[in-house]
Amino acid sequence: MINSEFIQTRLKILAGDILGGLNSAIVTLPQALAFGVATGFGASAGIWGAIILCFVAGLLGTKVPMISGTTGPVTIVIASIMHSLTGDINLVIFIMLLAGIIQILIALTPFPNIVKYIPYPVISGFMNGVGVIIIIMQLNPLLGKPTLSNTIECVKDLFGGFAAMNTDALLIGAMTLFIVFSFPKKFNKYIPAQIVALIVCTLISIKLGLKVDRISEVSVSMPEFHLPTTNLHNFIAYFHYSIILAVVMCSESMLTGLVADSLTKTKTSHKVLLSSQGIGNICCAMTGSMCGVAATMRTVAALNAGATTKIAAVVNPVVLILLLFKFSGFVAQIPLAVLAGILIKIGYDIVDTKLLKVIKFAPKDDLYVLFTVFFLTVFYNLIAAVGAGIVLAALLYAKRVADRAELIEKTVYDKDIMKLEKILEKDYRHKIRVVHISGQFFFGSATQMISKFDEFLGTKYLIINYDTNDKLDISAIFAFEDIITRLKAQRIKILLVMNSKDVITQLENHGLVDEIGRDRIFADEIEAINFAKNSLKNKIKRRFF
Repeated sequence: MINSEFIQTRLKILAGDILGGLNSAIVTLPQALAFGVATGFGASAGIWGAIILCFVAGLLGTKVPMISGTTGPVTIVIASIMHSLTGDINLVIFIMLLAGIIQILIALTPFPNIVKYIPYPVISGFMNGVGVIIIIMQLNPLLGKPTLSNTIECVKDLFGGFAAMNTDALLIGAMTLFIVFSFPKKFNKYIPAQIVALIVCTLISIKLGLKVDRISEVSVSMPEFHLPTTNLHNFIAYFHYSIILAVVMCSESMLTGLVADSLTKTKTSHKVLLSSQGIGNICCAMTGSMCGVAATMRTVAALNAGATTKIAAVVNPVVLILLLFKFSGFVAQIPLAVLAGILIKIGYDIVDTKLLKVIKFAPKDDLYVLFTVFFLTVFYNLIAAVGAGIVLAALLYAKRVADRAELIEKTVYDKDIMKLEKILEKDYRHKIRVVHISGQFFFGSATQMISKFDEFLGTKYLIINYDTNDKLDISAIFAFEDIITRLKAQRIKILLVMNSKDVITQLENHGLVDEIGRDRIFADEIEAINFAKNSLKNKIKRRFF
């Protein structure tokens, strides 16, 4: 028999999910409309994309409710693709379809586990760039002018076209900005400022009869299923666009997963998350709707309202459908300047203000990476920016590690050696030295190591102690080979002290063990010193006695 406590618990969970789905839908509506218009697909594609993706990915996805839909970074990528393809909707839909397939494939690779190693300055530079792009691109519609999809064109047009602005659009847009930026935070968690601005400013524009551009038409009918027509040439020519879109969608979805995990104290499966998002985006592409990701702001809104299960991800699209069918006439009257004001606030929220407050204390290397990613994101290409940032961060890290790598010399003081050195007063080459390779010996430090070994030329027996277990990369192996060649040219005997069998195997595979001599590789430094001492004694005896 089911007890009353069990029923109460289930009802409480259901109530939380319904409230979470409702709250997230209110957040979704203005954003989906604005992002749809910003990409050039139209408001209908934005709202139906949010409905389809949230429903499919919600049902197939993780236990933690993920509220999905188009977001700022995805919007910028799609708008850029749309601009590059001169508005060819069929091609853009094909690229979105392919991106969804790539998402599923990525879910089967180790990529989800690698993303967490992307440096924070890269993420911050990218997000700051996306936020600034959204703000710049919405300045034109805020002034009642046509939307442009390129930041450089937007900046040029902005400075050259103030005379062509629509004062009615600027008025209602400024009012939107005032509401979204000044709305009290204590009320924002109950009713989002964006929906308040959308309703109030639209009603004012209708009552005052303002002459502004509006959404005009929103389709309330279910999108029709169709496959985009394409050919092999398009697949080859535009495949890189799909990669760009898929990587952005995967990265942002996983970021939302991490945020949700921290709020719910759970562990989200990134593979399940990405595969469900991929299937959802394929469904969106097949219906001509906007693709998207697990949206952080909407997911947090649902969780904060009490959502705990997938039901919230089903309630969200149901609420959106009801709003769309019930208020489609009102939605059609929403001014584009109002949507521009909402997007400017979204762009501002994306900007990493936390880092900007402490930027003067940040290490120079982090700033180099951050500003490189930021400017490439804003004025060139999003994925090129992230790629350049990761490479630059890796090179700067390699330099820091290489700078810490050094050779530490230990002169061998021994009674036997001291006596021998008295005999060899005129020949200082007959010395035994031990050098420790301190730090990482890899491609970044290999060149510096080679130059440092030149300081030990003149030594008769040089004991190189590499006492770490880190494997050598190919640059370090070639560096070892160069070091051996240089020292042997000076008739310096090389002894190696190594504890790692894997490193010895590496040297053996490259023929360096035979080059040095198997009898001159030791596991213990004392053994190597004794070997050098005995060899030196025998040589001196043969020479002088």
